[in-house]
Amino acid sequence: MVASMDALAIGFWGAFFGSVALMLAGALAAFARSLHRVALTAALSAVVSALFVIAYLGWLPIDDPALEARLLAHVATASSVILSLMLLAMLGLLRNPATARKLRRGLLIFAAAVLGAGWLLAAGHALALSSMMAVGIGAVMLVVGIRSARRGDRLAWVAVSGVCCMLVALGGLSWIALNRDGVDWPVHALSAVAGMAYLSTMAAAMWMRYSYLIELREVMAHGPAYDPITRMRSHAETGQMVGLAFFRQQEDTARAVGVIVISIGNLYTLENLHGRAALNHALFVCASRLRRSVPADVEMGRLGDDGFLLLVRGSAEMQRLVQLGRLVAERLSRPVALSTSAAPADLESGQAHWVAQVGVGVLATTLQVRPSAAVSMVRAMSRTAWSFASRVAWHDEAAGRIAELPASDAA
Repeated sequence: MVASMDALAIGFWGAFFGSVALMLAGALAAFARSLHRVALTAALSAVVSALFVIAYLGWLPIDDPALEARLLAHVATASSVILSLMLLAMLGLLRNPATARKLRRGLLIFAAAVLGAGWLLAAGHALALSSMMAVGIGAVMLVVGIRSARRGDRLAWVAVSGVCCMLVALGGLSWIALNRDGVDWPVHALSAVAGMAYLSTMAAAMWMRYSYLIELREVMAHGPAYDPITRMRSHAETGQMVGLAFFRQQEDTARAVGVIVISIGNLYTLENLHGRAALNHALFVCASRLRRSVPADVEMGRLGDDGFLLLVRGSAEMQRLVQLGRLVAERLSRPVALSTSAAPADLESGQAHWVAQVGVGVLATTLQVRPSAAVSMVRAMSRTAWSFASRVAWHDEAAGRIAELPASDAA
């Protein structure tokens, strides 16, 4: 089979197996850093993809076409189940043990049914049925990935791109397996390039997960001395940031500095119930969500042990501050499963389900107000917001008191 293949096709598939080797090397590097789960996922993705391609290209030492078709049917079924489970795990959809058991059981029953039906058909038809099953599972994973991405999971967009590439490669390889002698090199080239794109996107997803775990381990090791927003180990940097923001705009005292303070009211309780590691994990998650929520022109910093400070320089638009405050309150109030152990193997196993008690204070303050007084006032607003349904407070100048934001953005 290899001898009859076009030289260009062989070159493209050689590049594909080079990508497999690179991904395996990355898996070994992750394993050396004690991130065994990441390493296992990356290695399985590479190995299963490589075995699938080898089998579908006809490079197995099997002379009987019927036996080869039966084997390919089993390879397609097993590969689709393994890769789909890994994708679900990467998206965090298997964290719940009961849900994970149901999904695994359902996929295995479905795979067994497809293989059983295939043995009632001719060998070629069984291969076609298993290939259709693989495409169908890939389409379902595509829908699952899109739904996760639309809920705000950036990693899911990478997974969606990878599944699209996988479907293209699967279609081309199925065509090659069912009609080996009638396929020209462009089909091989397209399939190989799609396979390399799939491995590249999965490697990118693994790197996102890998870097996340490295950062999380640093946070849980250093605790509050490590600032998960500014990447600095001292809270004094926030005070310098505030002073600099007000100093740079002294030439125009009429312009406002937007100040937003986020206070989290149940961190102390979390530490008492689940320990320091869970507290550090909670701070890390809140900071990560905050970074993804705010625009690039907003400066951020830690404020004390239970809060964050956002500054919008030169912003007199109260409506924009209100919208940002509501967005932050909504994002940080989403449930999260926290790890209670700093051991590398336990970083992704959420053992404590927690919802942050978020309070957000919003203020557009002129430069005539002292920076420390402005920050103290907004921090008091954020703590008052713990008792509001919206979790967002502002200073109602008409009433002369701290009040909950009105339903509309007319403020």
